[in-house]
Amino acid sequence: MSPSRHVSLISDSPLLWSLTVQDYAWLESYCLNRFGSKAQLEAHLPKPRSAAQLRTITDDRYLSTMALRVFRAGLKHSLVDAKWPVFEEVFFGFDPDKVVLMSAEHLERLMADKRIIRHLGKLRSVPRNAQLVLDIRTEYGSMGQLIADWPVDDIVGLWRMLAKRGSQLGGQSMPRFLRMVGKDTWVATEDVVAGLKAQGVIDRTPASQRDQNAAQAAFNHWMEQSGRPLCQLSAMLAFTVNH
Repeated sequence: MSPSRHVSLISDSPLLWSLTVQDYAWLESYCLNRFGSKAQLEAHLPKPRSAAQLRTITDDRYLSTMALRVFRAGLKHSLVDAKWPVFEEVFFGFDPDKVVLMSAEHLERLMADKRIIRHLGKLRSVPRNAQLVLDIRTEYGSMGQLIADWPVDDIVGLWRMLAKRGSQLGGQSMPRFLRMVGKDTWVATEDVVAGLKAQGVIDRTPASQRDQNAAQAAFNHWMEQSGRPLCQLSAMLAFTVNH
């Protein structure tokens, strides 16, 4: 077994705590053994968009993807995706300047449109998140600018900030939204959570700020050693489970 390293973590409280995780060499060795070659491993790893690419995505596309993630939650993705062209139509191409003006009465009328998924809470989230996009535009220039510039070694901070300010963006919705637009992030899938548990990083799904910080520190440890993005490291950790 390859040597482990002592990693110090500081939570949002003054309490200093620590854990021990395997070095990246162990993770890479495990994955190479599973796939047989580095080329095969690389073929199974995702690639994030660059900061420049994230900046070129317009606010309407970020709002559309955000809404898509909200409506996918708890439903079969293919069902939602098949209806999405109609959502683009009824929400004015997700232009945040137009969507933010949609009244409660307008949303109530959409509940009668059988072409879309008629979930009032999720429908109401769209203009609320349009306001979020407009606020971010005022503060940071654009949603793309904020997302591109946010440091990946504190990606959980971006999850929390946008979830707090937006609507129906809690739980796994924010990391999955970021993954959908191409921002480098880890996602707490069942296999990733199992891998983090096996490493002694967490003992439950990382819903609390403390557990998210612990998981982030472990990924930062591997990122510093390997130079790999978070999305690849989380995929590699998932590959160590159920094999």
